[in-house]
Amino acid sequence: MIRLLMAVLIVMTSACASNANNHPFQVEALTKFDEPWAMAFLPDGRLLVTEKNGRLLLVATRDGSTVPVSGVPDVDYGGQGGLGDVALHPDFPNNQQIYLSFVEAGDDDTRGAVVIRASLNLADGNESLKDVEVIWRQYPKVTGRGHYGHRLLFSGDGHLFVSSGDRQKFDPAQDMDGNLGKILRLNDDGSIPEDNPFSERGGVAAQIWSLGHRNPLGLAFDEEGQLWNIEMGPRGGDELNRVLRGENYGYPIVSNGRHYSGKDIPDHDTSPQFEAPKVWWTPVISPGDFMVYSGERFADWRGDGFIAGLSSEALVRIRFNGEDAMEAERFAMGKRIRAVKQGPEGAIWLLEDKSGGRLLKLTPR
Repeated sequence: MIRLLMAVLIVMTSACASNANNHPFQVEALTKFDEPWAMAFLPDGRLLVTEKNGRLLLVATRDGSTVPVSGVPDVDYGGQGGLGDVALHPDFPNNQQIYLSFVEAGDDDTRGAVVIRASLNLADGNESLKDVEVIWRQYPKVTGRGHYGHRLLFSGDGHLFVSSGDRQKFDPAQDMDGNLGKILRLNDDGSIPEDNPFSERGGVAAQIWSLGHRNPLGLAFDEEGQLWNIEMGPRGGDELNRVLRGENYGYPIVSNGRHYSGKDIPDHDTSPQFEAPKVWWTPVISPGDFMVYSGERFADWRGDGFIAGLSSEALVRIRFNGEDAMEAERFAMGKRIRAVKQGPEGAIWLLEDKSGGRLLKLTPR
């Protein structure tokens, strides 16, 4: 009954989603990409954009012109895999370091995500990566081409959080001998902080910040410094979680969705020992990315979260209330939205998904 009522509520919310003509923002399309996946703003206002096929592009946001950045390692491209996220080191203005996630091949048709750090050379005509170093790998590598996760986020104290999907293998999300289905916390060089919740176990377990995740595709800190993640559920049950140190979010033991086979999965309320999502969606929104807005241009939205919706073809606004959250508004965009970021002047920027995906700039009407 609870699941049915939630489904009705979400359908009603979706039906009331704002028509594009009524959006409180105007949309400017700057340029198109081939399967864009992520973006990060440089201090000078230019933008780094990743394409799944392995290209890293430097984008001039004034006119949308692009320049390829050389030196990106070869990626294992296919399915949900390829070049993934991009993030700047917190001290980028001084050290010029950036971080990329991507998929690499292993033995016997296996593969897994990795994270590299590199120095970004911005010399005109010689835009390139130097001193490339792998600092993290998904373990173990497995077959298949789905659920890599591999989103990157730096905390205010300089730790690197990495989301790692379950690789569509279910049980690894509960296995402490691997880092699949987890959110990891690392130092900026890939070493493990001594105060991680499972550091005394050593090995891969020492990387783990939280476990029991399915396919976490968005990480963000709210204004209070609390970490949140957005992840895809199975057939139903997309989740927005308040991510707590050392907690277990239950997948695949519990979920508010069902297996694609139709087999039921017990809901979170049947197992209170697991952390339950603060918001969940059936029908799904298929989240692709997540950010918390801190700018001034959309003053009424300061402190709100924004989800890039794939199958929902929407930008979903989240209102936080301390430890809780709720969907506040949904803006129909007419295309699958892969990524969302706040620009240096407070505009909201989106990347559409798939070949021909556009870079969109949202500013108040």
